[in-house]
Amino acid sequence: MKKLVIGILAHVDAGKTTLSEGLLYLTGKIDKLGRVDRRDTYLDTHELERERGITIFSKQAMFDTPNCAVTLLDTPGHADFSAEAERAVQVLDYAVMVISGTDGVQAHTETLWRLLSRYNVPTFIFVTKMDVSRRDRSGIMSELRSRFGDGCVDFTAPDYESIAMCGDDALEEYARTGTVSDGGVARLISRRALFPCWFGSGLKLDGVDALISGIDAFTIEPARHDAFGAKVFKVARDEKGARLTFLKVTGGVLRVKDTINYTDKDGESLSEKINQIRLYSGQKFSSADAVAPGGVCAVTGLTAAFPGEGLCAEASNASPVLEPVLTYRVLLPSGCDGLTMLPKLRLLEDEDPLLRVVWNSRLREIYIQLMGTVQTEVIKRLIKDRFDVAVEIDSGRIMYRETIAAPVEGVGHFEPLRHYAEVHLALEPLPRGSGVELCADCPEDVLDRNWQRLILTHLAEKRHLGVLTGSPITDVRITLIAGRAHPKHTEGGDFREATYRAVRQGLMSANSLLLEPYYAFRLEVPPTELGRAINDIRAMNGAFSANEEPGELTAIEGRAPVFAMRDYAASVAAYTHGRGRFFCRADGYEVCRDAKAVADEFRYEAEADIDNTPDSVFCAHGAGFTVKWNEVPEYMHLETGYGVEKAEPEAPILRYRSLNIDEKELEAIMDREFGPIRRPMYSARKYNAAESAAPHAPARREYILVDGYNVIYAWPELNAIAEDNLDLARARLADILANFRGYAKCELVLVFDAYRVPGGEGSRQEHNGIMVAYTKMGETGDAYIERLAKDIGKNYSVRVVTNDSLVQLSAFGSGILRTSAREFENEVAWVLKRIDEAIAKMDAGMQGEKIGDRVNFNGK
Repeated sequence: MKKLVIGILAHVDAGKTTLSEGLLYLTGKIDKLGRVDRRDTYLDTHELERERGITIFSKQAMFDTPNCAVTLLDTPGHADFSAEAERAVQVLDYAVMVISGTDGVQAHTETLWRLLSRYNVPTFIFVTKMDVSRRDRSGIMSELRSRFGDGCVDFTAPDYESIAMCGDDALEEYARTGTVSDGGVARLISRRALFPCWFGSGLKLDGVDALISGIDAFTIEPARHDAFGAKVFKVARDEKGARLTFLKVTGGVLRVKDTINYTDKDGESLSEKINQIRLYSGQKFSSADAVAPGGVCAVTGLTAAFPGEGLCAEASNASPVLEPVLTYRVLLPSGCDGLTMLPKLRLLEDEDPLLRVVWNSRLREIYIQLMGTVQTEVIKRLIKDRFDVAVEIDSGRIMYRETIAAPVEGVGHFEPLRHYAEVHLALEPLPRGSGVELCADCPEDVLDRNWQRLILTHLAEKRHLGVLTGSPITDVRITLIAGRAHPKHTEGGDFREATYRAVRQGLMSANSLLLEPYYAFRLEVPPTELGRAINDIRAMNGAFSANEEPGELTAIEGRAPVFAMRDYAASVAAYTHGRGRFFCRADGYEVCRDAKAVADEFRYEAEADIDNTPDSVFCAHGAGFTVKWNEVPEYMHLETGYGVEKAEPEAPILRYRSLNIDEKELEAIMDREFGPIRRPMYSARKYNAAESAAPHAPARREYILVDGYNVIYAWPELNAIAEDNLDLARARLADILANFRGYAKCELVLVFDAYRVPGGEGSRQEHNGIMVAYTKMGETGDAYIERLAKDIGKNYSVRVVTNDSLVQLSAFGSGILRTSAREFENEVAWVLKRIDEAIAKMDAGMQGEKIGDRVNFNGK
């Protein structure tokens, strides 16, 4: 049997869910027809869906025809949930586009049609609600051909001449035989040259059996490859909170306990085991040991796979077409801390990546991106149901983008003590709608291929922000043109820092442009209101064309800025007394007409954004120092000559700056924080004359500042202990770090936040060679770490261990490194393993000595 994945798509209220019920009923999957108005449909099982009568989450069901084993994916029809529909479209073999016979082709129907075209999905068309439609079949077919092309053919009574006109091979067959075979029809459909159309009623099951017969006869199972590959299209959680990764197997066989190697959204490589395979049909599922190519399943065990990602032999999808154009501030109830709520919202972002949860550390506020008001209400309800927190969401703000007007070179250096990386990038503008393109044009004798791949990975793993409003950049090609590594001191994280700084330095140097989103709209108004509508669109700086169609309404189609059209649907309803209709969809970005006013409203300070610094870190005399972005060309080591015509490339120029390093200053800082320290490594070093005369000062030791609670809740072992006894978790962490410090030869300060401890006076103490600091009431651990890092980071190698974006240090510009809790856990584990190996080796040696002594004694 053919194994197929078929999706069903439609504009909201077109009758898609009712048709799905009919397909499942007539194929024997269900015994009773459900109805949306009775809230008992087989696929709309979520409480929110039944309350609102719309599909919100894509779901699957399985049914068989005589020749096909079909997995049916039911997708949301409301425009606010179109991103969910797009994720499902990526794994379809075929689609059924449902058109309402009463409403015809709507604006969102055209959006879905473009999605199917982009992902090259062969499509059947079913026009439903013909039992209540006042439109005739010929008029609807005329509309379908005008909107979707001449490939739309009525299959109620097939006209083989029309079918033959869809392809040369079919035309040749028709000329020879007077008909087109089922195989010939199937080939036309598979290459999207033919779109069969059926008419009927999903509610009354009229015409549904003809659609089923068409699916059975006119489909071709796609070719499958032998190597295992799969495409992830959805992430959800079951009633127990287990993470479910929904995927389609495109090649090979997926088995329980298979190990899958893949990368997460940050580009980190993971290797995880499939614990369970579930085959869902509606709300129920059955477990399976294996899934063959073409099968759709949900698996447990993958902790970071994301929708659109290709696993193993399957390639990942490009950026989605349908993205939000509005960002909203999440208003938390009194007593709910933003940092406490942030990881919970990250769980929702895991399921819907386009939410793009953003934490503003300066304002301590959370922002999310949404498609519209319906999704806003749904998100609020989901947060309440899942986390028992009643949030509010503000009215939203336009999502702007930024680009550049002319090519520019960006340079990034990151070379604090014992680190080195240098990156040169060419940033060039692209046509509107191009997105961000990444490529490399750097000879391998200048920079090794492995380093080049790493730089491209770092470019792709982050949404780079512009410098006018802090909005993401788009329509830019970023090309790696040069770089340099050190054979001994370069690590992977060094190129991440240098790459980010190079992008930012280039944007600071460029002539940036602010882009605003546009809507493509269709406005239908009575002829008497046409003048009012045209004046409104002109006032919005929109472009349009009027289409005098027969009927009661005149259609106007065009484009206009989102800012001007956000609330226009309500205006249309008012001045047409409910007779007019307004449809719109996101349609790219154009240069903002009032860029200065928008930038002034954002009040974004590019140089103050420490998470996106344009400055570089250089090194001289054993210490790192910061160079402002506009001075980097004076310090950079490698001259590329980009943008300048030169007969011969110049040799690299090396420039350094000297810094005075005073160890007495460090001793004073540590005495102030922790009192007199008797360990010899904290006493001031006495330099002799020979050392003073040396051209480079001796290397300085490393200081690691650890955010204690951040690490405890990030490390599974400590988190489990903390659930029962937080004091024990703190003590365990201190012991682990003391062992780590002894082996790593670094100085370590462990900081615990006592910001909300009533009457807390704070304390500083030494514990087995490390310094432990408890902040006082009113002082956050973040603030303490920032202050201490700034004090000692001017002249010494300093790392701060915390999760990304939870600590904002103005001192990062001085070369201070940030290590995530997960990275530090791996580093500590490696050190502790080395310690265990050394102890085992010593024990083995001592045992050998004892054996030798015994032999000598017995021989006497």
